[in-house]
Amino acid sequence: MIKTPIHITVWNEFRHEQSNDLVKAIYPEGIHIAIANTLGHRLGPTVTVRTATLDEPEHGLSDEAMEQTDVLIWWGHIAHHEVSDDIVEKLHNRVLEGLGLVVLHSGHLSKIFTKLMGTGCHLRWREAAEMERIWCIHPGHPITDGLGHYFELPQTEAYGELFDVPPPDELIFISWFEGGEVFRSGCCWIRGKGRIFYFRPGHETYPIYHDANVQRILVNAVQYVNSPSTTPYFTSGRHVPDPPSPIHGH
Repeated sequence: MIKTPIHITVWNEFRHEQSNDLVKAIYPEGIHIAIANTLGHRLGPTVTVRTATLDEPEHGLSDEAMEQTDVLIWWGHIAHHEVSDDIVEKLHNRVLEGLGLVVLHSGHLSKIFTKLMGTGCHLRWREAAEMERIWCIHPGHPITDGLGHYFELPQTEAYGELFDVPPPDELIFISWFEGGEVFRSGCCWIRGKGRIFYFRPGHETYPIYHDANVQRILVNAVQYVNSPSTTPYFTSGRHVPDPPSPIHGH
């Protein structure tokens, strides 16, 4: 059953925007506000959108806030280590219970993503300001709705394989960069009852989240990872089957 409105929390560590004039010029109110505005504008009354940042009490992710969140969008880069382990444990449990999670760009090294993946999640990278071509290799998938065979971003930070994550349950996008790198830029996993989507583009010194194709993907991703359920997540228990009934007459 699809529940509306979808309650979205857009989380951002919100550090670059306060210290880097270039980033501040691209995202004057913060990356989280740019993403939240996109979702609110494009999805209208079908969603409610709130934002949260690292330096708020409990990182803006209190029990009450998370109980009212269906989809969490995560952007982090330079302050992964500052995220509370207790908050990460809470988010991990919420994903297993059905919280949808969209992890963006350098969020591949966030505590919540590495915990859910169970691997180092490292990759190769290069600050190149080169063109990226993003190929849609799963054209029937809901996240690719409205996109062509590929689209291009004129300047991005280059990522390259190997991307140390478990094989995705669904591979949606592959990127090619001018320097020759390729990268699995759009990946989906299921953990417990929760859907996870990792989307690579989003380096803070380029206007990635102002790109119409990227915005379309974020809109599609929110709808896709939203998987509400009224059935509790199974956490523990022991079942010993009853012994078979004796067969009479033999």
